[in-house]
Amino acid sequence: MTPTVPTVLVLDADPPPRLGRLTGRARIVHTDAAHLAERLPAADVLLVWDFTSHAVRGAWPGDGPRPRWVHTASAGVDHLMCPELAASDTVVTNARGIFDEPIAEYVAALVLAVAKDLPRTLEHQRERTWRHRETRRVAGTRACVVGSGPIGRAIVRTLKALGVTTALVGRVPRTGIHGPDDLDRLVSRADWVIAAAPLTEQTYRMFDARRFGVMQPSAFFVNVGRGDLVDEEALARALSRRWIAGAALDVFAAEPLPEDSPLWELPGLIVSPHMSGDTIGWRDELGAQFVELYERWAAGSSLPNVVDKRRGYVPGH
Repeated sequence: MTPTVPTVLVLDADPPPRLGRLTGRARIVHTDAAHLAERLPAADVLLVWDFTSHAVRGAWPGDGPRPRWVHTASAGVDHLMCPELAASDTVVTNARGIFDEPIAEYVAALVLAVAKDLPRTLEHQRERTWRHRETRRVAGTRACVVGSGPIGRAIVRTLKALGVTTALVGRVPRTGIHGPDDLDRLVSRADWVIAAAPLTEQTYRMFDARRFGVMQPSAFFVNVGRGDLVDEEALARALSRRWIAGAALDVFAAEPLPEDSPLWELPGLIVSPHMSGDTIGWRDELGAQFVELYERWAAGSSLPNVVDKRRGYVPGH
């Protein structure tokens, strides 16, 4: 009798993942959000390839059959976590390790572009205006990076290479990492404040009117974490009233950012469409990572990147 192979249910996005290496070792079933609930009980594994979808929250079965393992092709897991999944014995993993360096490079690009006034240079070029200016040196400035996971640590390494003095803030203080009690003090001294934290109950809208109020008027704020780390109305007021010099958002509370959002035309704000970690070939890397994890799972080996479902992220070491 031919042994049955595990069923991998893929919550699709376009383009779909390349899972050819699993031919004969897994039964691949594709689904959209509308049919997710009816197909979940028959799946051994769920691959959340559409990491912008919140469909898992509403479709996850409470009792009865359910996948033994869920993998999301993203660093954040807030889009799929629900009480039923958190309470289950299902293992959840994420795409930890894929986006670290690309996001760090993106943050460094923003810091350099702002310090060297590149947006205004391009604007003057379009206007055929010759206007000499002086720009800031990056070396010797200070950065506060909030989020001590692999992405935050990669940002710190990259900024240090540019001569930036960095402070890293995490959930709990430990060697080389500050705790939340130090955040206001560090933010008040920073030239660059970078949010790279996961979204949890503790980090929800942690950057609010009070926190923007303690920043220096010359400070620049960057969010490459999750959109709901920021009170966007408070940020809009801070920029309009020039409490801070500027900001760059790559993530938003609502995505895609609506065409009528005032953020598009907010003075001093750079808007990018959730692309800081997406370099050429990133989807292939995500697919290859899942295949490697599947091979470990099928062999009965322990999985890396296991999310603490109560905390909402992979704990550090």
